[in-house]
Amino acid sequence: MGDPRELSYEKCRELLSDSEVGRVALCTDSGPQILPVNYSVVDDSIVFRTAPYGVLGTYAWNTRLAFEVDHIDHERQQGWSVVATGTGTMIEEADELAVIRTFRDPHPWAGGASRLLYVRLLWTGLTGRQVGSG
Repeated sequence: MGDPRELSYEKCRELLSDSEVGRVALCTDSGPQILPVNYSVVDDSIVFRTAPYGVLGTYAWNTRLAFEVDHIDHERQQGWSVVATGTGTMIEEADELAVIRTFRDPHPWAGGASRLLYVRLLWTGLTGRQVGSG
């Protein structure tokens, strides 16, 4: 199996762009939370939708976030993980929202009609690791 290997920035971006479900980690008044989201990559940022009054709608903007996506092959004991870090911001500009909705809309698997708030994580850090030959 071997030791974990660091992934290049380019490989991290490729793996992030090829996936559509990840986890957002953030701190709330009641402690840290990790929540799954559907997302898309737009330029050098991760965009996801959330409900305005849920945990992400309340805490995910104007704060530091971590985002993780991974793939594990248990049978072959190999996999990879990519982590992006940066500040979450609300996307409110109408023209930008129109472009995202047309070309890169992250479609939530659950509660899509209530997930009206668009959040961007503009990453300042993008790192990854791989274990095994995959």
